[in-house]
Amino acid sequence: MSKKKPAKKGFWEKAKESAAQQQAVAKRDKAEKKKPLDKASESKPVESKPSAPVEKTPEEKKRNYKDGIIKTIVPAFIGTAAGFFCFFQLGSGTEIPWLSVMLFVIIFSYYAQRLGYPAIGIDVKEFGNKDWFYVEFITIDFWLVVWTLLLNPL
Repeated sequence: MSKKKPAKKGFWEKAKESAAQQQAVAKRDKAEKKKPLDKASESKPVESKPSAPVEKTPEEKKRNYKDGIIKTIVPAFIGTAAGFFCFFQLGSGTEIPWLSVMLFVIIFSYYAQRLGYPAIGIDVKEFGNKDWFYVEFITIDFWLVVWTLLLNPL
């Protein structure tokens, strides 16, 4: 005698099981929230997060605005200079892979900004990954646009 294997579950059966599991978890979470607090947990102080963001002073707002403008202008100049450099030194750039040129521009601009910002009064320790990505993106954009415009004849 042969044993029959149970039939595989279809899409709808799996979806119904998943929905039932999610509903069970939601009910359990709701029940846990409604449980009264025991005496041990009442003695612990509850830390609350501040609901409103901290207001900045007008001086801080002005400084942040000025720093934001500088963080946009400096990479624009670096990218423009890199575009002119690539045009005059590499020409059309067919001898060297453009990805290696872009990597060189990224590395050079990163270190130029890392050393240049403290000289103009911007703290690079406050930069996060998002800020570095932003300034490098601006640099690469200006480099590509300037080099492309210079390569196209009038």
